[in-house]
Amino acid sequence: MDYITISTTGNAIDFGDLTSDTAQSAGTSNGSYDRGVFGGHHLSTNVINYITISTTGNAIDFGDLTVGRRGPGATSNGTDNRGVFGAGFSNTAVNVVDYITIPTTGNAANFGDLTEVRYLVAAVSSATNQRGVFGGGTTGVGVNTMDYITISTLGNALGFGDLTVARGDIGATSNGTNDRGVFGGGAYWNYENIIEYITISTTGDSTDFGDLTLGRHLLAATSNGTNERGVWGGGSDPSKHNILDYITISTTGDAIDFGDLTEEKDNVAACSNA
Repeated sequence: MDYITISTTGNAIDFGDLTSDTAQSAGTSNGSYDRGVFGGHHLSTNVINYITISTTGNAIDFGDLTVGRRGPGATSNGTDNRGVFGAGFSNTAVNVVDYITIPTTGNAANFGDLTEVRYLVAAVSSATNQRGVFGGGTTGVGVNTMDYITISTLGNALGFGDLTVARGDIGATSNGTNDRGVFGGGAYWNYENIIEYITISTTGDSTDFGDLTLGRHLLAATSNGTNERGVWGGGSDPSKHNILDYITISTTGDAIDFGDLTEEKDNVAACSNA
């Protein structure tokens, strides 16, 4: 694990290690409790790890997902410390959504289902209306579907709209202060540099935002709440990269170089405590 200070630019610094080597996991957090949580595993195990974001050190076991899988999407809300993990691949693609209470440890519980099965999805959320949106993914072919849930309740997802390009392996993040979610990168036929955005409190198709500095997939994104900055890290095209890009979420335009991760890697996950 690496860490950065999102409000500045510069290279990442070593943070610690997860409980095991993994890929295609998903990360989420709740800034009020300073805890980051990572769930899913490339071997389709059900492990969930957690860290205290403001300190450095190795991750600790949190509990288990209801279904062991790789390539879920994860997000959270800001009022009841709930994190949700949706979709993934467990021998076959699934549409299951699980939830956890981030300040406590323990196994995930069933939340409901997405509108269709898929994996390598991305997710964003808005604390103001408790809405989480899962976008993109693959079933062997790229998917442009976006679904939404109300995180503070339980139940199945509803259709939100479509991404501009069908693809999986996307990095996505959001900033609750302006109700905007952004999806960047990904791949189906091509390694995409596309960034697109939605207004989370409404439904509808995404809109072009700008471009990443390099088209790639299997990257991760996170953001802070103080200067509206979103950061994408890692990815491959198919060579692995240590690139970090950033945008100002409340505006549109192309991403700018932020710095580098400590090593070139893909299949990454990210979270923040801002």
